[in-house]
Amino acid sequence: MTATRLLLGLAGLWLGWYGLTLVLDLGPADQVSLAWWFGGGILLHDGVIAPLFAGLGLAARRILPARWWAPITVGAVCTATLIILAVPVVGREGEIVANDSVLDRNFGVGLLVAIGTVWALVALDIVRRLYGTRRRPVAAHEQ
Repeated sequence: MTATRLLLGLAGLWLGWYGLTLVLDLGPADQVSLAWWFGGGILLHDGVIAPLFAGLGLAARRILPARWWAPITVGAVCTATLIILAVPVVGREGEIVANDSVLDRNFGVGLLVAIGTVWALVALDIVRRLYGTRRRPVAAHEQ
C-alpha cells in the first residue's frame, strides 16, 4: 500500500510540474486569462452555486417525500451537468469556425430535449416508487 501511495504521489508531482511548465510557456496575456478563469470559477462555485444548491437541497428535503429525494437529486445533478457542458456552445450555432461540424446544430433545442428526457425519467422513477411500494407483496418473514 505504501509503495502504491508513493508511486501515485510521484506521478501527481510529475503531472503538476508538467502542467506548470505548460502554463509558464504561455504568454502573459494567456496566463492572466487563465488565472481569471480559475479564480472566477472558484469564486462562482463557492460563493454562488454551492450555497444556492445546498439551500435548494435542504428546502427539497423538507418539502418532498423521502422516496422522491434520490430521483430528484439525480435529475438535478444531471441537469446541472448538461447545462455546464452546453454553456460553451449554446447560442453559437452557425458561427464560422475552422471545423464546420463543430457548431452544426441547434444546441439550445438539444439541451432542452436532454433536460426534458432526464426529468421524464425522474417522473417515471417517482411513479414506479409510488406504485411499486404499494403493490409489493408482503414476504413471509415480514409478517
